[in-house]
Amino acid sequence: MARFDTTAFDLDAYLGRIGHPRVEPSAETLRSLHAAHVRAIPFENVDVVLRRHRGVELTAIMDKLVHRNRGGYCYEHGLLFAAALEDLGFTVRRSFARVRPDRASGSYTHMLMVVPVDGVEYLADVGFGAWVLHPTPLLDGAEVDQAGWRHRIRRDNGQWLFEKRAADGWETLHATLGLPARQVDYEVFHHYTSTHPRSPFTGQLVVMRLAEGVGRKFVGRRLVTEYADGRVETTEITADRLADTLRALDVELTPAELAAVRRFYESTKDTQAERL
Repeated sequence: MARFDTTAFDLDAYLGRIGHPRVEPSAETLRSLHAAHVRAIPFENVDVVLRRHRGVELTAIMDKLVHRNRGGYCYEHGLLFAAALEDLGFTVRRSFARVRPDRASGSYTHMLMVVPVDGVEYLADVGFGAWVLHPTPLLDGAEVDQAGWRHRIRRDNGQWLFEKRAADGWETLHATLGLPARQVDYEVFHHYTSTHPRSPFTGQLVVMRLAEGVGRKFVGRRLVTEYADGRVETTEITADRLADTLRALDVELTPAELAAVRRFYESTKDTQAERL
């Protein structure tokens, strides 16, 4: 298994950030930590759109997500969570998945983890935006209620397909072989995701939050709020409402960062949302 340098990790600071006590490893602990992380730390790409991202080394991730109360995207969330799990005594296999494998644009650029505990392997995925609150057992056909939405894992042709129940059937969110990754893999994925013009994260703001019964996705210029009972609310966010919207989604920015985001927002058009 590839080794990752976690010497920069501070478990007490991380647990304080997510509001969780120090605990012994178990399946219930994994579930509790996973939910606490998702609730506390937003999914957001502000540094990507501002071309200020410091990379996915753990030192930069700790400074940003823990000490500065910011959010991040999958590599930041996943590498941080993996370090926490290992510090608490879990075994973690960092891996990757192909997002939206039924689309031609779907790529192997998403980070997730496989965590064996209490005799079962679990898919841990704290960095998948407004979709995943709890770990999923890697058992063919296993279903997990994710904050009010049915999700399942399915084995198909050597892959694990992670699916969400939609009105007309099951929608595949990502597919993974569960292969182990190295730090350099995430650096390569991050380089593409944070710089390529066809990446859904380079030309538009993306902020996602998930809580019980409600998922919020601010993508481009639209804030979409989905409820587990099927209701959907869509709000167009004008530049004068940008600061309040980001604050409501727990994205904490300095005045200089907020001014830069507003300049970006006013200079771009909403052209990439369909890629998410």
